[in-house]
Amino acid sequence: MKVLQNEEFKGYVQVCIAGVLWGCIGPFIQLMEQQGSSFALTSFLRMGFSFLILAIVTITKFGVTSLRVSKKTLVFCVLLGLICHGLNNVVYSIAVTLTGVTVSAVLMNTAPVFTTVFSYLWFREKITWIKTAAMLVNIMGCALAATGGKFDGMVFSLTGAMCGIASGFCYGMTAIIGKMAGERSNAFVISTYSYLFAAVFLGFFINPWEQAASLNENVLLLGFFYALIPTAIAYIFYYQGLQKITESSKVPVIASVEVIVAAIIGIAVFREPVGVVNAIGILLVIGSIMLMNYRASLKKTPQLRGSKNGKASEI
Repeated sequence: MKVLQNEEFKGYVQVCIAGVLWGCIGPFIQLMEQQGSSFALTSFLRMGFSFLILAIVTITKFGVTSLRVSKKTLVFCVLLGLICHGLNNVVYSIAVTLTGVTVSAVLMNTAPVFTTVFSYLWFREKITWIKTAAMLVNIMGCALAATGGKFDGMVFSLTGAMCGIASGFCYGMTAIIGKMAGERSNAFVISTYSYLFAAVFLGFFINPWEQAASLNENVLLLGFFYALIPTAIAYIFYYQGLQKITESSKVPVIASVEVIVAAIIGIAVFREPVGVVNAIGILLVIGSIMLMNYRASLKKTPQLRGSKNGKASEI
């Protein structure tokens, strides 16, 4: 049992690392925009380069045969690519356009709600009072950290708000679909296929070719590192950690460390002002992560999904 607990703790660390890397997304988008890239082009380069990077690494590390997966796994990879990466980019960009960056970021952090609900429906994970409290504290913390408590100057649009919530749904489903896709699959292979389908989806849906004139060496270089660091590497850690965590509903809350890292980068690099309310929000996010991992009773022995006769089996 100690081994399994240590393995699950490793999963928490891997998801946390993914969240830290995701906290670097904002600066990459800002830098690419400063170099003349549009959101459509930035999104496509992110997915396209991620696919190329992971395809090369996967084939080099595991061989071409590793790309042979079951039809079931491939279907989940399609869903990851279309919903969690492709559609998420589209609805989030619409939300940013109609409501602004702050509101969109807050609405996207409704993800734990969707993950908790669908974890109950599909994995029969219990919705405890501790889990509910952690989820609510997390959403409140993310909202305060992003807004500083200043909600009066926000632009409201019903369409934008719906797209923001849709982005939270897409993000929240990553933990669900990713776990279902990766039960017996290589995380590198899952990521490779999901980015392939995401790149194809974005290529057809947002027509990045129309902004091809803005391509230059700086945009391509930034796009490559944007795909490498907070995308390819981050999602490898995320999918690997996801398979070690028995309760999927905990994952988005743990990954919300992204908000803290983004705030720190904003303060340290871009000299963004930070107030007491922002700091309280950050502390609430940290507190929600601690609360989500609190065990009400040490006497209860955690059991992994798929266990038989009282013996826990690894996923």
